[in-house]
Amino acid sequence: MYDFSKKRVVVTGAGIGIGREICRQFVHAGAQVGLNDLDPELAATTAQELGNNVTPLPGDISDVAAVRTMINSFGPIDVLVANAGITNYGSFLQYETESFQHVLDVNLRGTYFSAQAAARNMIDHNRPGSIVLMSSVCGVTAHTNLSAYGMTKAGIRHLASCLAIELGEYNITVNAIGAGATVTQRTQQDDPNYEKNWNTVSANRRTAQVEDIAHTALFLASDQARHVTGDIIMVDGGWTIQSPLPDQHPQV
Repeated sequence: MYDFSKKRVVVTGAGIGIGREICRQFVHAGAQVGLNDLDPELAATTAQELGNNVTPLPGDISDVAAVRTMINSFGPIDVLVANAGITNYGSFLQYETESFQHVLDVNLRGTYFSAQAAARNMIDHNRPGSIVLMSSVCGVTAHTNLSAYGMTKAGIRHLASCLAIELGEYNITVNAIGAGATVTQRTQQDDPNYEKNWNTVSANRRTAQVEDIAHTALFLASDQARHVTGDIIMVDGGWTIQSPLPDQHPQV
């Protein structure tokens, strides 16, 4: 559907799950892909599995200097998908400062400065580009034990709007994806019945697969979305219309 044969794409947090699938689809569409992950071995292994058009870019996105070096080491880029992030559960009344700082460092600091490094790279090389940020339904609706995480995802949602204004003159679009419940290794580890449980509460009675999120990332990065910027696309099967929780949802 999309042709990225002349494009260079960086995806953060892409060793497994949604990020890995985003990389796989960009490769299938012809892109040269830089695959970032915190775990150097996982980055290398996944890059090898996805083929010769993938370069491992290990590094911690909460380390701003490392992010800048990592992105520029890949050369001129056309697309950034700032996918890396963590989910950090905890009751508001018992939440500790270390957990709070960690989720802010990865989700907000990492996303913000990944986007900054990518935008600078695009401008320096006079390349129009696209930045896709990974928000969440938790940035739109409230959830028990996810106040800090939800706050970061709401911030990412707003960041897309702010950056769209600042970067529009450089022909760079910035959008966010509001990912809903998605079947990944992590979510299935948290709840072995994850897919069955969430199938019962989505408007379309299905739970997202990683392919659903990746398809949206490719659309937002494509020429077909050149007039879409500063927006968020919810990929949640209509869940945020009412936001019901499954009866068997574990309170992590």
